[in-house]
Amino acid sequence: MPQSSALRAARRNSTGAEPDHGIPGWLIALFAVACGMTVANLYYAQPLLSSLRDVFHVSSATAGLLITLTQVGYVIGMLFLVPLGDRLEKRTLITTLLVVTTLALVAAGLATGFPMLLAASLISGATSVVAQILVPFAAGLAPDHARGRIVGRVMSGLLTGILLSRTVSSLVSDIAGWRVVYLGSAVLMALLALTLRAALPRHAPTTAVPYAQVLRSTFALMRTHPALVRRGLYQAAMFAAFSAFWTTVSYLLTGPHFHYSQVGVGLFALVGAAGAAVAPLAGRWADRGLTRTMTGIAFGAAALAFAVAGLAGHSIVLIALAAVVLDMAVQTTMILGQHTIYRLDPHARARLNAAFIATFFVGGALGSQIGSIAYRDGGWGAVGVLGTALPALALLYWTTEYRSGGSGKGAAGATAGAGA
Repeated sequence: MPQSSALRAARRNSTGAEPDHGIPGWLIALFAVACGMTVANLYYAQPLLSSLRDVFHVSSATAGLLITLTQVGYVIGMLFLVPLGDRLEKRTLITTLLVVTTLALVAAGLATGFPMLLAASLISGATSVVAQILVPFAAGLAPDHARGRIVGRVMSGLLTGILLSRTVSSLVSDIAGWRVVYLGSAVLMALLALTLRAALPRHAPTTAVPYAQVLRSTFALMRTHPALVRRGLYQAAMFAAFSAFWTTVSYLLTGPHFHYSQVGVGLFALVGAAGAAVAPLAGRWADRGLTRTMTGIAFGAAALAFAVAGLAGHSIVLIALAAVVLDMAVQTTMILGQHTIYRLDPHARARLNAAFIATFFVGGALGSQIGSIAYRDGGWGAVGVLGTALPALALLYWTTEYRSGGSGKGAAGATAGAGA
């Protein structure tokens, strides 16, 4: 892939040498921070649901719609905006989306009713897909031998953003109110747009086909590459469990057993951030050909963690440990999945990523809503049953990986991605 002179210059350190992974460290850090800041927009509301429920006088299940519609927006963005990463110059596309995100977050912060907050969250969710344009951007700049490591580092920033977003929103809301969470993020998005515009290298489109054809080709990739569908379904189950946990745990912690404040919920969310430490390791496992093995282990760990959390509804220590293991498992399968799909077609990484992320965010949206309903109807124990079943089903599907047939390019990609 052609690379700009700006990137080649950026690669060189003060001695004129280039790092062995092909991308300067500061640029990797910028990718990671940008991914974390943008994806955090999807999760700021999770620890605030109990407060927003009371502010807008809605039920727990209705409040859960805020997370569901934000994730639905993300799916829309993945299907209709991220494929443009192969069609348009990436830096301009990223900047434009961040401007729209800024405006949507301002609208959310000024919302006068719950429907307005839902609509603004839907739009901000759709345009926060910037994170998923940056990840294949970084993958395209990295050499083959270090792609898993680079993606792992960038994803560690993204995943840290997911996990720390809950703590930040809880603390800010407790100090200054929930509106400042959204308005503060709007300021950050505006600053990020300016920074990325100045710092990112120009990156030419990898295809010149019309937009409608790009969209059709995105869906066609799912027919061409069985590995893409499989990894998407794997992650859909894992992300559904992840979303069910973090959407409902704030109800548990603020409820009669724990009586946590918003600050307490935010501090609890910090334990999940420890799970981000697995991201670089997952990238190395992928580079070493351990994708299939570690995927199966991650499924088993997630099911066990949620079972423990469901049974230990009165033990904050066990719930916290389960949160760390669950987050580590979800992050592991995500990075292994991305490493697999990026190898299927180097010229369609944005579209492959779009199909992959859209598939599993459908799972996340369903997990958020079904988890809220389960908590309303059966309490934390019902959420535990749901969360245990989802990765267990993924593990059963994983056992069919080598018996699933398939031929041609997609099957070859699946075999390569599995580290056979």
